[in-house]
Amino acid sequence: MKVSLFILLWLSSISLFGQINDVPKKAQKLYEEAGELMRRRQYPEAVEALKAALAKEEHFYEAHHRLAGCYKILNNFPEASRHFERMISLAGGAPAAVYFDLGECYFLQGEYEKAVNTMEDFLSMRGASSSLIANARRILESAKFAAEGVKRPSSFNPQPLTGKINNFAMQYFPALTADEKSIIFTKRDGPGMQHDEDIYISRKDEQGEWMEPESISAAINTSFNEGTSSISADGRTLIFTSCQGRKTYGSCDLFISHKIGDHWSEPENLGPKVNSPAWESQPSLSPDGRTLYFVSDRRGGLGRRDIWASHLGDDGEWSQAVNLGPPVNTAEDEVSPFIHANNRTLYFASKGFKGFGGFDLYSSELIDGRWTEPENLGYPLNTHHDEVSLFITPNGRKGYYAIDERHGGLLVSSRIFSFDIPEEIRVRVRSSYVAGKIYDAVTGKPLGAKIELYDLETRSLASTVGSDSVNGRYMVILNEGSEYALYVEKEGYLFKSVSFGRPEGSLEPVVLDVPLDPVEQGKIVALNNIFFEHDKYALQERSLPELRKTVDFLKKNPDVRIEISGHTDNTGDALYNKELSEKRARSVYDFLVKHGIEQHRISSVGYGDTRPVASNDSEENRAKNRRIEFRIL
Repeated sequence: MKVSLFILLWLSSISLFGQINDVPKKAQKLYEEAGELMRRRQYPEAVEALKAALAKEEHFYEAHHRLAGCYKILNNFPEASRHFERMISLAGGAPAAVYFDLGECYFLQGEYEKAVNTMEDFLSMRGASSSLIANARRILESAKFAAEGVKRPSSFNPQPLTGKINNFAMQYFPALTADEKSIIFTKRDGPGMQHDEDIYISRKDEQGEWMEPESISAAINTSFNEGTSSISADGRTLIFTSCQGRKTYGSCDLFISHKIGDHWSEPENLGPKVNSPAWESQPSLSPDGRTLYFVSDRRGGLGRRDIWASHLGDDGEWSQAVNLGPPVNTAEDEVSPFIHANNRTLYFASKGFKGFGGFDLYSSELIDGRWTEPENLGYPLNTHHDEVSLFITPNGRKGYYAIDERHGGLLVSSRIFSFDIPEEIRVRVRSSYVAGKIYDAVTGKPLGAKIELYDLETRSLASTVGSDSVNGRYMVILNEGSEYALYVEKEGYLFKSVSFGRPEGSLEPVVLDVPLDPVEQGKIVALNNIFFEHDKYALQERSLPELRKTVDFLKKNPDVRIEISGHTDNTGDALYNKELSEKRARSVYDFLVKHGIEQHRISSVGYGDTRPVASNDSEENRAKNRRIEFRIL
C-alpha cells in the first residue's frame, strides 16, 4: 500500500469508528495536531503527539490507529502491531483494512504464523477492497513459504570483516577483485542521506588482513556524493553512481573510470543509452567489463525500480539499455544486481517473489540466452529484514554483504559481513582466473595488448580484456568444466595462443606471463589450439577460433608470408608420421586459402618427428611434439 493511501486511511479514522466521544479535549487536540503533522509527513513528531494523547486517554482507540500507522511507515513494525492489536481490542473489532495492516506488520517482523492467521481472517471478511485482497493473497503465500523456510535453515554464520574495515558509520555494497585481494565499498559518514558518500578501497596485507581503507582516487571522489559502484574482475574498470557535481542526464547517473598503472582516469558519463532523465544506480559489471547491469526507475519497466542491462560494443560504445524483463523483473522493486564471475549467475534483491519479508536475495541462471525462474536463497541468509548488496567470490565459497543496524525502525549503522556459502545455494559453475604480464620478448617492455578468451566447445568468444599499457598486467576469468583458447595480440607483434582445460573442481589460479615476438623473418608461432582426431588430419570444429585468428593476422599483415608446418611425436613409423604431418599442415593451408589468403603467401610442409620441441619420454612431452606451427618467411 502506498504512503498516500496510509495517510488517507489514518486521517479518516474518525469516519471509520464514529465520532470521538468521552475523550478529554486536550487528547482530542493532540490527536488533531498529529493529523496535521501526518499531512506534512512529519511522522516522528506525530508519534510524540499521539503518545501524549494516549497518556491522557489510554482507551483512545482512534489515536491507537493513527499511531500504529505512523509506526508502520517508520518501519517500527513491533510497535505498529501493538497499537493495531490494542485498537482492535478496544473496539471489539475493526474494518477489514486494519486486519490487513496488522497481518502485513506481522509478516514484516517475521511473525509468520500470526501473519498467516491474520491474513486468512482478513480474506474471510466482507468489505475489503480488491487491491488489498490481491496484496493479502501475495503476503499470505509468502508467509506460508517463510513459515516453512525457517524450519529448514541453511548453515549460515556471517561475521563482520576484521582488520581496518567497518570503522566508519556506514559501509555497504562491497565488491572484490577476482583475486580477492582488494575490496571496494561505499562509505558514508552517517545514517542520513545528507551525509557524504565516497568510494573506498582496502587491500589485504601479507597475513590476509584488510588494511586501512582509503579513498579510491581523488579523480573519482569529490565533495559531492559518489555512491554504489562495481569493479571489473581485474580491478581496472570502475563504474559508479554520481548524482551531483557532474553533468548528468537525470537525478543520478552512472560514470566509468579506467585504471592505467596506478592512476584512475577522469570519470566519464556512460551516456544517454545507459543513463536517462530518471534515476540510475547500483551497477554490476561483468568480469570482462563488457556487460553492465544496473537499477533504474525510468519509464518502460515492469515496476518502479527494475534491473536493466547494456553491452559494450567493439566500437567502444555502450548499447541502448534494455529491461531484463520477466522472470527477473516484477511489478514490485528489484535492486542490487550482481553478476557472478562466471557471467551466468545473476544475484539480486526483490520484493516481487515469495520471500521472508522486505527485500530478499534471489539468483537466476542465464541459459541459452534466457534467465531462469529466480530462486530464493533461503533462510537465514534471507530474513524479515532487507537483504541487499550481495557479492559472491569467483570460487563460490565466500559471500559478502552489508547488514544494517536499526533502532526503533531507524537506521543507525551498516557493517560489511562475510560468510561461507551454504552448499545448497552455491553457484553451479565456479570460476578461477589466469593472470600475468604481457611484454615484448626482445626488450622486456610491458605491453598493452588485446586478450581474447574463446570457449572451444561452443567456439564462441567468452571474454575480451586488455593488459595494462603501463605494467602489462592482465586477468581473465576461467570457468570450471570448460576448455579455452587464449589469444594475445598487438599490432606489430605475432599473436600468441594458449590452450586451457578447466575440468570440474579446477579452481586454482593460473599465472602466465606472455612474451610477444615482433613480426620478423624466422619467427615461429605455435598454433596450440588446432585439433585433429587421433591418427586423422581433418580439422575439428573446435579449431575454428585458432584458424580464424590466423586468417585475421594474415589479413592485417598483407606483406607477411608464412610456412605452415606439421609435426608428430616418434610413436610409430617415421614415414607414416611424415605423411600424416604433411596432410595436417595441408588442411590448415586449404582453410586459409578458402578464407581469402592468397596461395603465394603460404606454403605447407610436414616434418614428422624430426623436429621435436621436447623429449618423447612421456605422454605430456609427446603431446607437445604433436603440433602445428607457422614460420615467417
